[in-house]
Amino acid sequence: MIEDARTQSMSEVGPQDGDRVFYKLSTPKKIVVMLGGPAMNLVLATLIFTGLVLFNGVGVAQPGAQVTTVVQCVRPVDAANRASAQQPCTAADAPSPAAAAGLKPGDRFVSIAGQPVTDVSDIAAMIRPHAGDPLGVVVDRGGRQVTLRITPIANSVPQLDAAGAIVRNADGSIAMTTAGYIGTASAPPIAMDRSLSQVPTVVWTSIERTGAIILQRPVRMVEVWNAAFGPAERDLDGPISVVGVGRVAGEVTSGQVTDPVSGSALSTNDKVVMLWTMLGGLNIALLVFNLIPLLPLDGGHIAGAIWEAIKRGFARISRRPDPGYVDVAKGLPIAYAMSILLITMSALLIYADIVKPVKL
Repeated sequence: MIEDARTQSMSEVGPQDGDRVFYKLSTPKKIVVMLGGPAMNLVLATLIFTGLVLFNGVGVAQPGAQVTTVVQCVRPVDAANRASAQQPCTAADAPSPAAAAGLKPGDRFVSIAGQPVTDVSDIAAMIRPHAGDPLGVVVDRGGRQVTLRITPIANSVPQLDAAGAIVRNADGSIAMTTAGYIGTASAPPIAMDRSLSQVPTVVWTSIERTGAIILQRPVRMVEVWNAAFGPAERDLDGPISVVGVGRVAGEVTSGQVTDPVSGSALSTNDKVVMLWTMLGGLNIALLVFNLIPLLPLDGGHIAGAIWEAIKRGFARISRRPDPGYVDVAKGLPIAYAMSILLITMSALLIYADIVKPVKL
């Protein structure tokens, strides 16, 4: 196979071009050539994200806490009735303290019991110790301050440590405790920043997240397998195929995806932003994936060029004969193994995206 690869590689090279073949280039030139594709992906992604930042802005977390979800009613949840707890509220169900007081998604906490709210962690710290005690809560609703009266109920909730992290038992299960509960989920308020200084952060964050997904690829593919052939659900942050990308794009443009806070349909601007964000993310994925140092990817050829430079450097230092060019054709078994692996993963992802697609 190696000889066949060499023969096919040289079949279109004339005698006048014998010294211009890739393997005879210097290491810097080889690296520049192989970085052409990934560099173009980086340029395209940067241009896309620059446009998104300038015209839409990037969300930057602000001090304070904003209501993202309000639980409408309170039901006891255990193994026997967990499924029913997900059903819509009925007249027999007691409203949650937050719903009864009129708290709404989008409200920004100003103070609780006279204490200012400066961080999301303040909500639990101020409410948990006051089960059964009426609390005065001031929220900012569309620029207008509204005062509400909320009485937390005693509920079994996850135990938190001093840093606000969930405490686990020795067996790995979540430690529970009885504390005050009002029935809300909160997040930091978001302000849109349209400055160019945000572009490098956006690009680097996307590269970091993509790299983390690739490093976790074996575990992620097991999760995809369990979802495709079992009862498990697909992870929203997990890998998808081109079929999944097309499906998600179709759901966005057809209005099937709603705003997670208000529950209303996405505006045209939101749809455009989501689609262009996906396109930028695809270019980042191609950039990071192609730099994996395995053949037949660009990173594999770059690794071969660097290895060649290292061998020649050691030979010069030790005054040994030049070891010559690195024979990348000897990496054909790795290239075939990688190709088979990529085809297998693609087939699994396409199947999973058909039978159990990711739902935004």
